[in-house]
Amino acid sequence: MKIADRSGAAASKSAAGKPDSQERFDSVRGRVGLGLGPLALGLMLLVTGGLAWEQRALAAVLCLMVVWWVTEAIPLAATALFGIVLCVLMGVSDEDTVFGAFGNDTIFTFLGGFVIARSMTVHGLDKRIALRVLSTGGVVRSPVRTVIAFGAIACVISAFVSNTATVAMLFPIGIGIVRAVSTINTEKGGQDLHHSRWSTSLMLMIAYAGSIGGLLTPIGAPHQLIGRDLVEEQTGKTVNFVEWVLVFAPVVLVMFVALCLVLLRLNRPEVRELSGAEAYVAGQRAELGAFSRGEANTCVAFAVAVVGWTLPGISSLFLGDDHEAVTWMHEHLTEGVAAIVAATLLFLLPLGSTGGSARRAPTLTWNEAVKIDWGVILLFGAGTVVGSLSSETGLAETMGTSLADHLGVSSLVSITILAAVAGLLISETTSNTASAGIVVPIVVPIAVAMDVNPLIPGLAATAAAGYGFMLPVSTPPNAIVYGSGMVPMTRMIRSGLVFDLIGVTVLVIGLLTMTPLVGL
Repeated sequence: MKIADRSGAAASKSAAGKPDSQERFDSVRGRVGLGLGPLALGLMLLVTGGLAWEQRALAAVLCLMVVWWVTEAIPLAATALFGIVLCVLMGVSDEDTVFGAFGNDTIFTFLGGFVIARSMTVHGLDKRIALRVLSTGGVVRSPVRTVIAFGAIACVISAFVSNTATVAMLFPIGIGIVRAVSTINTEKGGQDLHHSRWSTSLMLMIAYAGSIGGLLTPIGAPHQLIGRDLVEEQTGKTVNFVEWVLVFAPVVLVMFVALCLVLLRLNRPEVRELSGAEAYVAGQRAELGAFSRGEANTCVAFAVAVVGWTLPGISSLFLGDDHEAVTWMHEHLTEGVAAIVAATLLFLLPLGSTGGSARRAPTLTWNEAVKIDWGVILLFGAGTVVGSLSSETGLAETMGTSLADHLGVSSLVSITILAAVAGLLISETTSNTASAGIVVPIVVPIAVAMDVNPLIPGLAATAAAGYGFMLPVSTPPNAIVYGSGMVPMTRMIRSGLVFDLIGVTVLVIGLLTMTPLVGL
């Protein structure tokens, strides 16, 4: 599961060695935002006198939440929880409705996915996969092939594992290869590659590919599950696992090809061969040792989860939605159920006896399992609450109609472009999960008001909320690689701007093309 959230970014940035100037900026931004939030709440109550009280109060709470999310005045999850408590205190809805959202099936999809991803990290399965790919066919002898290989690995792993965890795992491997190659190169009288165009392209590839890879599956990122849930709730249409993959697989493929071309074009490698890279990768693989029982058990649990996630959708394709078995699976084998069943296997499948004891240790202990990012789960629950209340109170329809009138959007293409651009711009300055929670409840009612298919703009806003390639503060992966010192700010902005533009274009065209073909 991808944790594209700023609550995890703080730790990532700190570990990466965030510059003092960035720390000062974040501190000032937080202090300013802390005061602006309540001010925005009060101001919204004053200027919305013509609305029903529930709409006025929810709009005011939303303003406070957005300000605090953007400025990171307090932790994102804390803002989310405070916001839904305010909804109860201010009479937007009752406590059963507000807190009942935490029983959402998607919450349990998060839980199960996070636990499986944690097991991968604990037993080194993700690192083994990465090193195995890098050791194939002399990949790391070529600077170009090395960059592409790191990108492919990041894309595939981040489709199921947190983007922050994926990048944090690949980052030290990339640093090690740069260090090994640079040492040999300088000993031969060549250039120090620590601050080369090639090292920049490698670091950016790790970050960017980690961000786009999660788009391949709906469970690849929290903001996607949040956005999909909001879209389904407001449109009444469902997008199952298989349908999501069929829609977004071409988008991810084209974006990855574009990413390779853009990064290697803007940061052309100075060398043609990487001496010493193969020896470094071989040494890292040797340290891992033989394939462990824990890795095997994690593979079993992961396979069970994937089968559970895909079986209902695949069965629908072959048997039809009305088949008795398909109906049963849609009702009982939900994504949350499949995720929890698979995660539970990690506590049942044994590693072997511990010392002289007859007790067999489980694949994953509870002490390890509780280290998942609970903040993202809380953030999702709160986002679901806000999205539901926006629809129930009529605030979303009011905002959507008003914006449509002022912006002059009236066609499916223009609304989809608006949704993608809005999601992208907000994700550059705040968390991806917060971006989806802000944009989706607005663009769907706009589409409904214009009498066009609201599913497509909703998915566009959801996917674009995972973008954000220009700045170190845009995503945790960006912050991690920026802290390496190998990525100048100007190169990140230049590369990120180009890829932002390409990404929005590919996303809009891909959704408008693929959703009708898939039957959405």
